[in-house]
Amino acid sequence: MSDTQTLYAAFAAKIDAVLTALEAEDALPAGLARADVSVEPPRDPSHGDLATNAAMVLAKPAGTNPRALAEAIVGQLSRDPAIASAEIAGPGFINLRLGGDAWRGEIEAIAALGDDFGRSTVGAGRRVNVEYVSANPTGPMHMGHCRGAVVGDALASLLEFAGYDVTREYYVNDAGAQVQTLGRSVHLRYREALGEDIGEIPPGFYPGDYLVPIGQALASEFGDKYASAPESEWLDLFRERAVAAMLDMIRSDLALLGIRHDVFSSEAELQAEKKPEAAEAWLREHDLVFDGMLEAPKGKAPEDWEPVELPLFRSTRFGDDQDRPIRKLDGSWTYFGADLAYHMQKAATADELIDVWGADHAGTVKRIKAAVAALSEGEGKPIPFDVKLVQMVQLLRGGEPAKMSKRSGNFVTIADMVGEVGKDVVRFTMLTRKPEAQMDFDFAKVVEASKDNPVFYVQYAHARIRSTLRKAAAEGLAPSDEHLDRLGDDELALVKLAAQFPRTVEAAALAREPHRIAFYLYDLAAAFHAFWNMGNDDPAKRIILAQDPQLTGARLFLGAQIGQVIRNGLAVLGVEAVEEL
Repeated sequence: MSDTQTLYAAFAAKIDAVLTALEAEDALPAGLARADVSVEPPRDPSHGDLATNAAMVLAKPAGTNPRALAEAIVGQLSRDPAIASAEIAGPGFINLRLGGDAWRGEIEAIAALGDDFGRSTVGAGRRVNVEYVSANPTGPMHMGHCRGAVVGDALASLLEFAGYDVTREYYVNDAGAQVQTLGRSVHLRYREALGEDIGEIPPGFYPGDYLVPIGQALASEFGDKYASAPESEWLDLFRERAVAAMLDMIRSDLALLGIRHDVFSSEAELQAEKKPEAAEAWLREHDLVFDGMLEAPKGKAPEDWEPVELPLFRSTRFGDDQDRPIRKLDGSWTYFGADLAYHMQKAATADELIDVWGADHAGTVKRIKAAVAALSEGEGKPIPFDVKLVQMVQLLRGGEPAKMSKRSGNFVTIADMVGEVGKDVVRFTMLTRKPEAQMDFDFAKVVEASKDNPVFYVQYAHARIRSTLRKAAAEGLAPSDEHLDRLGDDELALVKLAAQFPRTVEAAALAREPHRIAFYLYDLAAAFHAFWNMGNDDPAKRIILAQDPQLTGARLFLGAQIGQVIRNGLAVLGVEAVEEL
């Protein structure tokens, strides 16, 4: 194995070479597709170190018996000195046990690759647009946005690490009634800054104090020019200034979580450029939009319903339960109509689209998937489109609903959260459960120094390794790969788990599930802590043995590489690997 090729990739190459050799011997027909041939850990570790399904996958197209083909493959593999044994299980699976040198070589591969260990080319440079957060620009980032922001950002980082060309996008909903209300709310604060007593903020307006500085800035710039002016003279200006200020605030809030987007796409610009009209024209041309009657809302009696003709998208052709309007009765665009044009715009520069939405948007998934399917198939370029739904988070403090200072008067901000527990705790915690599962975020639990707190447990493993390396250096001892043959089964068990990081990255990227990396890191940390604790019971198992510098050097080298894998995994999640706790 080369010093920069990971173990699973190396043995996949070995299996591939064996199959090529069997083709050369006419024991296997040439040209059989091998894409489904895999090399992975067996489900039961007692069966060996690696397993391959090569015989099971290729036997039928080869016109032979799986077990007979497995015997031919095993005959070839048995010649490899890195393989201690190769056994056939069941109808034709092949289980391999590796010699210690293979695992010791993996330690050196981790060291050689360093920060790139686990990096993959499985994405093959495919352009993936990941849209996440996309909160309305009407206030600071709050807890309702946090989990989706972290999941989307970690997913984007994971895909980059796996070889995709990723664009992180934020869709700014700066058209429609909500931003008009924002403009009017800022006008109130503008008048307040001029000395007017505005009294209670009217119902339906945004009451947050975060609008006060915008009003003050406008008062400073324009004086009382718009204090008594008709709305038509100031609404567009105040709306634009308010949205710009809100986006600055949003960028600042997201930066607290280490999140930065590549693109901010404006709904207002999209409509100004007539892109929804272009999308409608294209859809009509392909008989995917028609003028029809909207079905009566469920629960409405016929006498309560007045049918109206609207342009409807034929989403039932794509699995939706009814066709959907793209315009309202007044001719303005529905949210769906504008969103359809926006996805058409994204599809023009991407090979794949991923949206991260709150679970409250579940009802719109089917129709927007239908729209993207229609647009991409019609263009002759099918665009895979995935929507990740993220459940809300319940904030607790010691098991009770959390009470915190709130800048807006009605929600807990991301700034509040990060200010109390830190970016890394927030990010890692948000990835400790599948996004579609409900989550509790307990401010007392997430800072607890215990095994039950995954954030602490993983960071503590890295800090413990770094502390051990510093202590060894103070005693004149250093990591060394000269005597890795001194490492025994307990140490190699750690290597076997570390070796799974690259395939975990690939599996997580293909499944679009960054939480798999958090789960893996917890398992690796637990394995390291268990190894460390052996030294508490048996002094001979300690990493630093002053009387045996050779074994100490080997164990330090191993520890350093386990730390490297933890750092790499945390980097994918956007979490710092701390030096000490």
